[in-house]
Amino acid sequence: MTQEILLQNTSVKLFIRREDLIHPFVSGNKFRKLKYNLLEAKNQKKTTLLTFGGAFSNHIAATAFAGKQNGFKTIGIIRGDELASKINENPTLKFAQENGMVFEFVSREAYRLKESDDFIENLKNNYGDFYVIPEGGTNDLAVKGCEEILKEDDSFFDFICSSIGTGGTISGIINSALPHQKVLGFPSLKGDFLQKDIRKFAHKGNWTLISDYHFGGYGKVSTELIEFINSFYQKNTIPLDPIYTGKMVFGVIDLVHQGYFPENSKILMIHTGGLQGIQGMNLKLKSKNLPLIQVYV
Repeated sequence: MTQEILLQNTSVKLFIRREDLIHPFVSGNKFRKLKYNLLEAKNQKKTTLLTFGGAFSNHIAATAFAGKQNGFKTIGIIRGDELASKINENPTLKFAQENGMVFEFVSREAYRLKESDDFIENLKNNYGDFYVIPEGGTNDLAVKGCEEILKEDDSFFDFICSSIGTGGTISGIINSALPHQKVLGFPSLKGDFLQKDIRKFAHKGNWTLISDYHFGGYGKVSTELIEFINSFYQKNTIPLDPIYTGKMVFGVIDLVHQGYFPENSKILMIHTGGLQGIQGMNLKLKSKNLPLIQVYV
């Protein structure tokens, strides 16, 4: 489903692709990323999925639900050993556990070694055979799924915009974009390492990263961003998550007002889901006496 976002005082046409509506629990890019990984796990006759994530990871929640629906056991290696006693206080982890995911909580120091041979070997000793899905779900099969986000009738768009976490979603979009289309990526993290990560999977040069709208880094928000998300929902009845899509939409609209896009440009924003994280973010905001995201209050 694609909706137009009405803007005033500009010839630019803005639209949003509602990938968040694909599935109530495995929405947006997580559905795309898991699609071919689940098929490959079945082809390899694996019965267990093992993956990695943080406290409010959309990927952890999606993998737990999708795994259960497809007959897999699921194991989540969670960053932050202090979270082990706080599962019931964390909406994401509680949801994943309710859907059968078994957790192993590790320190942040140990988590940095999660891709090492020794780390994986220790996990195999503890859990037996399993199919590994990387943190955030990004691998070749995930990118293949994300290449299906754009459709044939999207050819009239001049710009395709997406938020970026691990780089898998935008890589798929880059690969399937047409020669006349420019792909703009809005990182939710600070740092320049994403350029290298994207080039592992993207085979074209029709893309640019815009790094001015991370609001301080991953998981960081501001009162301005929260107010924007609430206002956008009131005007368009479209919920935005504060980690990824909310920052991207804020950035795109700000760039429109700055005159970044040529006159009569047609822009497609990709809503990558992630709405399950709003509940956890609101708990964090409430503890700091900051405004709440009104969508799920």
